[in-house]
Amino acid sequence: MTKLRLSGGTVYDPANSVDGRVADIWICDGRIVAVPATRDQTSYSSIDCVGRIVMPGGVDIHSHIVGPKVNAVRKMQPELSMVRSHESPISGNVQPDWRLGGNRTAPTIVDTGYKYLGLGYTTAMDAAIAPSAARAVHSELEQFPGLDAGFFTLVGNHHFILECAARGDQAAATHFLGWLLDRCGAFAPKVVNPGGVENFKRHRDGNARDLDATIDGFGTTPRAVIQLLARSAAELKLPHPLHIHCNNLGLPGNWQTTLETMRSLDGNAAHFAHIQFHSYGGAGESETAFRSQVQPLADYVNTHPEITIDVGQVLFGQTTSMTGDGPLGYYLSRLGGAKYHSSDTEVESGCGISPIHYKNKNFVHAMQWAIGLEWFLSVQNPWQVALSTDHPNGATFLAYPQIIRLLMDREFRRERIAEINPRVLQHSPLAEMDREYSLAEIAIITRAAPARMLGMKDKGHLGIGADADITVYNPDPNFEQMFQLPWLVVKGGGVVLHDGNLGSPNLGKTYAVLPARDNARDDRVTDWLSERYSFDARHFGIDDRDEAAREIVRIRP
Repeated sequence: MTKLRLSGGTVYDPANSVDGRVADIWICDGRIVAVPATRDQTSYSSIDCVGRIVMPGGVDIHSHIVGPKVNAVRKMQPELSMVRSHESPISGNVQPDWRLGGNRTAPTIVDTGYKYLGLGYTTAMDAAIAPSAARAVHSELEQFPGLDAGFFTLVGNHHFILECAARGDQAAATHFLGWLLDRCGAFAPKVVNPGGVENFKRHRDGNARDLDATIDGFGTTPRAVIQLLARSAAELKLPHPLHIHCNNLGLPGNWQTTLETMRSLDGNAAHFAHIQFHSYGGAGESETAFRSQVQPLADYVNTHPEITIDVGQVLFGQTTSMTGDGPLGYYLSRLGGAKYHSSDTEVESGCGISPIHYKNKNFVHAMQWAIGLEWFLSVQNPWQVALSTDHPNGATFLAYPQIIRLLMDREFRRERIAEINPRVLQHSPLAEMDREYSLAEIAIITRAAPARMLGMKDKGHLGIGADADITVYNPDPNFEQMFQLPWLVVKGGGVVLHDGNLGSPNLGKTYAVLPARDNARDDRVTDWLSERYSFDARHFGIDDRDEAAREIVRIRP
């Protein structure tokens, strides 16, 4: 039984209304516990944290770290994947360039786990896994060193859901969603360009530009699909609601689609992913029309607490677009003439991958950078915002320290604004925005808020009973430097990083949801799968016969 005391640190724990209070954190058997009796305190090892900043471990609500799409990027761009020598990556002195040297948009699974832990992040969710890839993804998750993880499964273009939407069969859709999440060991439902991916799979120039456009072959619309799934998620009382990647990602004028999608929810909760990519003014594909439309969208979010967002911040440099949005990948490849990968995944989804290099003098790229920062500075309630780069679509997650500095340091932000394409200032109010985030607000958007959005009651806080996932930083007026390399990281009660030395973390956990449903209806689903898929339903997803080295934590709504 591991017993540990972190003594005298300055604690930021927004979920428990702790804002810069000096306190001790007591840990026993992987959990945070109350102050033990005096006679028992001598059995605890102690680490002096006086003068240092203590926060819960970071929680990344939206990333792309496992699955076929990531493996495709590793093959497409091996130069952007971390290549290790035969030496162990889990020992020796850790310097900042251990994580930040080079552009690594698709590091190996082991590297990804250590890089997250090295940033002080202890939980990360993959945001787009096709249901038929679930079994392979669980095998990949078993390789993550220490990092707790899970995934959202793609349903917005699934033929079963499209058929339900066409005939208005809410009961069948809700049962299917519950069955799918359970069988896949997934955490939440995800829609990506609903209807648009299916149309693109049928013809190259296909998409669904409008919420009321017809989805080829099904006689339904993106609006109907979104409403159906939002209601199903509410009926199942899922810990995390429908996770939405809107139609028309990246296109001028798409802010209107985003706003209409928000309005279509009729009060149901939803999370809007990488909102930066969905907040553009203008029309058509003209660069000259491109401008920010954050304000009307932020106004809507500010008056609708049932909506949460992650930003998908763009930073400048080489990265890779990997997405379940097949037409988007094709569109980007046409713009840059770069490598391109597309796939058609069973009757479920698609995939598009294309390299991208964001440049600060490029007007569109600089606008994307500015629009993301506008979102952080425009949403009034930080509990509705989660820090993300849509790794690696806007940048890698290793960029989080720089984004934190941009939010906390107004003068630094102004220096960076002076370096970008000057036309941006004509189309974005960013230069006039004076807000600076506090340490407490950073703790919210990187820890407490994403944990709450996910419904993870044991994550994102330092209260009694919480998982002992803790990050300790040396204070530094350069906030990028401060958050770039923590002084101490505790994961599940064990020390995995201390004063630059990386240890060996315990195996992490996989989080999944276990919705209640009528099992008597399961045969209808498996019969449908056996008729439509290229493999038998018996081989779909995971079941109790699968042996797993990694614990799967099932959350019951």
